[in-house]
Amino acid sequence: MEAIEETKNVAIIFGVTGLVGRELARRLLLEPSWKVYGIARNPETPITLISPCYHFISCNLLNPLETQKKLCGLQDVTHVFWVTWASQFPLETQESCDLNKAMMSNALNLVLSIAKNLKHVSLQTGTKHYVSSLQGHFDEEKFQYYHEEFPRMSKSLNFYHALEDLLTEKLSGKVSWSVHRPGLLLGSSVRSFYNLMGSLCVYGAICKHLKLPFVFGGTRKCWEEAYIDGSDARLVADQHIWAATKSDIISTYGQAFNSINGPSFTWKEVWPIVGKKLGVHVPHDMLVENFWFSKAMTEKQQVWKKIVEKNGLVETSVENLANWEFLDALFRLPFKLLGSRDKVDGLGFCARYKTLNSILYWIDCMREEKLIP
Repeated sequence: MEAIEETKNVAIIFGVTGLVGRELARRLLLEPSWKVYGIARNPETPITLISPCYHFISCNLLNPLETQKKLCGLQDVTHVFWVTWASQFPLETQESCDLNKAMMSNALNLVLSIAKNLKHVSLQTGTKHYVSSLQGHFDEEKFQYYHEEFPRMSKSLNFYHALEDLLTEKLSGKVSWSVHRPGLLLGSSVRSFYNLMGSLCVYGAICKHLKLPFVFGGTRKCWEEAYIDGSDARLVADQHIWAATKSDIISTYGQAFNSINGPSFTWKEVWPIVGKKLGVHVPHDMLVENFWFSKAMTEKQQVWKKIVEKNGLVETSVENLANWEFLDALFRLPFKLLGSRDKVDGLGFCARYKTLNSILYWIDCMREEKLIP
């Protein structure tokens, strides 16, 4: 029995209430060899993770004294999963870099000082690592699928780069670490700023309740062509665990891995099927280029409240699940953001999902959790 205790892996998941954080915790807790500490600023709602091997801690990581007080007893941590970020400022700003770096520094300084058996740190960023919306025109003729060794955009501020640099400074040669870059995340959470599934499902529920057509507001190119990769939260979680536990197979001192589903997709292909799944009216002309979600869905809080009450759902606000400005930006991307899977495929990480199947799966999950009708 003592031997089992000695070999137990102990994970600390920063951002456990997010799209990938929740799935990471679920998957680790399926294995008897794992104990999990879940860290988030706000409490879990709804509470879905119940296990004697799971311990949730509410902590504001931007407060170094609170971080020290609440996490100082976690000396048994062996694996760190960083799947959180501070979203107070736009991604490509100095303020965002400073805030996210401060948050990780507070947590990492403590963990490195107390966790003497630390084996791996896993950082999640995103494929936005490869592009900058502040650097002007993108030449589509020169487009290529982004691979992990693609150079950073020059003169680009991106907190992803700041966090990678921080881990290089703190960990290289001492503790193995990896970076995971998903595209468009697909999962279930009420604590995620960029939540496609929540946004689509709330939009669908409001359309159904008000008998509105389920239209796609965006550009024709984003509608007809593959513009972004889907990244199922299950796949991303599995890749985090793969890199953290397979250091005997791959060298993971700062290696980066694209974390994407695989097959490309277009909104034109998936939109009518998603509409049918949500039970809404999908018109013949689904693309409406002058339709803006942030305008059409404004002041719909009371409508959502009625939907929640009518269907006996978990009490949430529109803002818990939906981000209309995010949908407007996503469906009007000025550049293609598609990555290569060659590296992970070559190293033996074979998990793949069709993005349409991912979307349908997560609709079912959100219904089971009583987050949507």
